[in-house]
Amino acid sequence: MTDLYPQSLRRLIQELSRLPGVGPKSAQRLAFYLLSRDKAALHRFSEAILNAKDMVHPCPICGGYTDESICPICADPRRDRRLLCVVEQPRDVVSMERSRSFQGVYQVLGGAISPMDGIGPEQLAIARLLRRVDEEQIQEVVVATNPNVEGEATALYIAGLLKEKGVAVSRIAHGLPVGGDLEFADEATLALALADRKPM
Repeated sequence: MTDLYPQSLRRLIQELSRLPGVGPKSAQRLAFYLLSRDKAALHRFSEAILNAKDMVHPCPICGGYTDESICPICADPRRDRRLLCVVEQPRDVVSMERSRSFQGVYQVLGGAISPMDGIGPEQLAIARLLRRVDEEQIQEVVVATNPNVEGEATALYIAGLLKEKGVAVSRIAHGLPVGGDLEFADEATLALALADRKPM
């Protein structure tokens, strides 16, 4: 159907469909929306993308995104530097911060161990994590990788390395979401919820 569109519009749809979570129909809708905007709005949009690409970089301490020399979390003297949370991606820092439950600092790995994708420990910021544990006064590392095969493999690998250093290692609990119904939970989620149960 897209072969009915002009070449430049087909190219725009093709580029938009490369975005995560955007299929061909969504890409078409986005393309038509963008075409309906005036040039000034499109210039602001493209300028915002290019500016973010130019200005945003990984924090040299934790690997999270920032447009300053170091990120606001690493720069905050009120954070508990004895407590370090390990996450896969910079967006995971934002998710953890939204909970307002964690007052420590972070280490972003840049992914998870996935031999199928050619990602081993050496492609991740695990060496930086180990250096921080050695050099800083870290007492506990909270591993908050995703609850999938790659995330679990990464968590076990990190826990093995850190136990040799005598630092406490914990893993975030997995299970049922608040407000969820048991009847809609899959077997793996229920198994994790039972395994992570707490006394009342």
